[in-house]
Amino acid sequence: MAKSWIELGLMTGSPPAPDKIVTLKNYDREPNQRWSFLNMRELIPSALVARGETKSVLPRNERDLKGFGFTHDGHSYTLAEMMDETYVDGLMVIHDGEVIFEHYVEGMTESTRHIAQSVSKSVVATVAGILIGRGELRTDAMVTDYLTELRGTSWDGCSIQNLLDMRTGTAFDETDYEDADSESFRGFRILGWLERLADDPWPHEYIAQLPNAAEHGGKFEYRSILTDVLAWCMERVTSRHLAELVATELWAPMGAAYDADFLVGPASFAMASGGFCLTLGDLARFGLMHLNNGAVGDTQVVPSSWVEGLRTHDETLVDAFSGAAATHPTDAFYHNQWWIRDARAGIYSGYGINGQQVLVHQPSRTVVAKFSSWPRPWIDESAALCDAGLLALCDSLA
Repeated sequence: MAKSWIELGLMTGSPPAPDKIVTLKNYDREPNQRWSFLNMRELIPSALVARGETKSVLPRNERDLKGFGFTHDGHSYTLAEMMDETYVDGLMVIHDGEVIFEHYVEGMTESTRHIAQSVSKSVVATVAGILIGRGELRTDAMVTDYLTELRGTSWDGCSIQNLLDMRTGTAFDETDYEDADSESFRGFRILGWLERLADDPWPHEYIAQLPNAAEHGGKFEYRSILTDVLAWCMERVTSRHLAELVATELWAPMGAAYDADFLVGPASFAMASGGFCLTLGDLARFGLMHLNNGAVGDTQVVPSSWVEGLRTHDETLVDAFSGAAATHPTDAFYHNQWWIRDARAGIYSGYGINGQQVLVHQPSRTVVAKFSSWPRPWIDESAALCDAGLLALCDSLA
């Protein structure tokens, strides 16, 4: 039975009990995620992502979906059981433009900002798509065209599209988030996700020092650092901080109901690959905008061609992705910082560790936004159970 941070007594009292205090040293350990994921601003510095003056209205036609039943791996589940077993903190379902289901655990409300983890990548890439649509950023340009200080390093020959599709040769093993000896663990520490060591370089210096393990433009390999480099390029070409870019290019035009936060590391380096903190309803608005081809009402926030690119089958990307994720269908691929399950049908997700997700499901005109606090960064069984339940729900709505 999953418990809320209130039930667990985390960070309760003044001061909290010694064994209930959450810090940067233990925020990512069970069960502290149930509090920390809702309160990241108290652990890591953040930059404000301001909403605009007008928020987009989400019409409501709610129904009780907790009893919705589905089968997975030979067992029967209800949506309520799936949410409980996979530590769901909040879940919202929008169907045909209306909120039909909204659920929060104790201690989380509609105004609570939850960390999106790697769903942040889909947000950053969407802003990149806006800049690309205006010609400020080019997919065929080299990283070193924008970040000239990286010339003569492993980033030579790496294109912006290579970053977007995670097809660089960068040596950054992210296959085990709990391996303290891995390069990614060291990188996350340097970027500010963990307590830094005295001799750790600045994030910009660290990126310049990374070697390659293969040629750029080859097979897909998931590496968060690539999103951080993408955001650095975006900041350089616009002379604006990532938080400001997201606010002015996406958050305000989209009609977000609440301010959001972007966590920042040393030297105010934006934690682009996972540091976006937002409300559940605004995550659903983000997904709904994609469902509506990049538009919110009469406002075209994101170029329709950019969104349509996520729904375009690409055999080259399928080949590059093959073998990378056994849980995905044969024709799945990764493109522009989204996990494309079925491009032709228009089914794709942004995923984040510890159970974050936004699912866009064109066949049923459905969007699902989900925040969770899994006790470990990645749990295959929880990921499979969530996908099975949410896809079955969408199929039933179709």
